Amino acid sequence: MRVCGIEIKGSEAILCLMAFKDGLFDLPECRQTRLALTNDKDAESLQKFQFNLAKLIEDYKIEQLVIKERPQKGKFAGGAVGFKIEAAIQLINNCPSQILSANAIKEKLKQHPLPVDFKDTGLKGFQETAFIIAYAFLAK
Repeated sequence: MRVCGIEIKGSEAILCLMAFKDGLFDLPECRQTRLALTNDKDAESLQKFQFNLAKLIEDYKIEQLVIKERPQKGKFAGGAVGFKIEAAIQLINNCPSQILSANAIKEKLKQHPLPVDFKDTGLKGFQETAFIIAYAFLAK
């Protein structure tokens, strides 16, 4: 199964592709590590963001999107632009999406610790959370 872990930060979706096949994890190359919503007040900009992600899903044969949940209230609450991005992602027709809470991710990592140090993955530092989200979803 090939998934895309997504962390939403500000007006960007940070991406990490991960595949699990025959008991092995793989980090396929991807042309995009992040997608930005350039103008959240413009419907055309939001549609372009959604189209670009849908095209990425199609090109890389992604079977599942996994988004890190962000609180709606409190000190660490997500912003309005981030929730627009989240809605645009969830409304993509050709790929199911799921939101994982921080607690669910923490529990998965307790049961199945990361098999490799993040620095050894070759991914960029800002992709670490997206990597962990994808791993937590795939870990059985």
